[in-house]
Amino acid sequence: MASESMSGSKYFSLILILGSLTALGPFTIDMYLPGFPAIAKDLHTDVSTVALTLSSYFIGISAGQLLYGPLLDRFGRKPPLYAGLALYIATSIGCVFVNTIDGLIALRFLQAVGSCAATVAAMAMVRDLFPVNQTAKVFALLMLVVGASPMVAPTIGGYVTSAMHWHVVFIILCGMGVAILLSTIFWLPDSYKPDTSLSLKPKPIILNFVAVVKEPLFYTYAFSGAVAFSALFAYVSGSPKVFMNVFGLSDKAYGWVFALLSVGFIGSNQLNSLLLRWFESTQIVPVALAGQVVAGLLFVIGSMNGWFGLYGTIIVLFVLLSCLGLILPNMSALALRPFERNAGSASSLLGALQMGMGALASVVVSLFEEMSAVPMAGTMAAAAVLALLILLIGRRSSVRAGSPPLS
Repeated sequence: MASESMSGSKYFSLILILGSLTALGPFTIDMYLPGFPAIAKDLHTDVSTVALTLSSYFIGISAGQLLYGPLLDRFGRKPPLYAGLALYIATSIGCVFVNTIDGLIALRFLQAVGSCAATVAAMAMVRDLFPVNQTAKVFALLMLVVGASPMVAPTIGGYVTSAMHWHVVFIILCGMGVAILLSTIFWLPDSYKPDTSLSLKPKPIILNFVAVVKEPLFYTYAFSGAVAFSALFAYVSGSPKVFMNVFGLSDKAYGWVFALLSVGFIGSNQLNSLLLRWFESTQIVPVALAGQVVAGLLFVIGSMNGWFGLYGTIIVLFVLLSCLGLILPNMSALALRPFERNAGSASSLLGALQMGMGALASVVVSLFEEMSAVPMAGTMAAAAVLALLILLIGRRSSVRAGSPPLS
């Protein structure tokens, strides 16, 4: 566990490496978004079908995280992480040479299975390396690194696609995977001793996951947070169509708009670090969720009635993403707070819930052929309302069951 005596440079490098691991998945999602029209043209399909490569990626992350959790607890953090990054690198190379949309959908699924090893390992190592009362702040710092990806990735992707070819995006992603693998080998410390008592047979693994889900803090904040977070994936999946097809932006302009909107997510993450000096995570979460509900309902009603043009859509999305920037680090920290011995399994289940709900939201948005912001807005609003209901019901059930509320 990290101690207060840790040097500033060591703390910074640790946050940077863990942040890079966490950011690999989001960067892989965001960087190829401006290339959707070019991919559709080259692979003889439409943008809605290309969006299924995004859905398959989310499904791969959701399924893969359940795989890595027990492996991280059984063999330690590094060996499964190395295997996942190797798979990511190999499938990124495959995406460079793919020539059918079905092949790209399949490769994106496998690429996700590889990348989610980085996400699960990073979340578990936060729990390993830092005191419980610091985890929300550490998650907020990781979100700063993660938040840079939607600012940089679509902009780079737009220029790469315009100047060269969308295949080059996957060459860059492969290079990122290699760099992250080398940094974890040489500079990331071992944070967890392998627990050889843990079985990898299906029944003990399932029972371990069941024990995690039964924890009131976990089921309240993990499920509520996952549903709320799915709004982000509805936005990522729907925004190429909304901004490039409905509003007619170029791939470069879309990249800049995506980067601008990411400022809300990043800024609120860092605001969260300040708020935690005066408020508990349990106080911040319901306020941020209420803001997400109000903004989501305004977005869907306004989109249905034609209230928002390009700038109005950007403003309401900025507010929604700002609320999500407050929700995610606090929900994650609260959900993982009760766990120590099986933090890997808890982290993987949390990630699987987040990505599973994200995949569902992405598929829902992709099913609509309507050329408007309504499908994206409706999905984001529904996610916000459902998340708030889950939080309220979960807290009430926890109190009735005799679990004391967090203070």
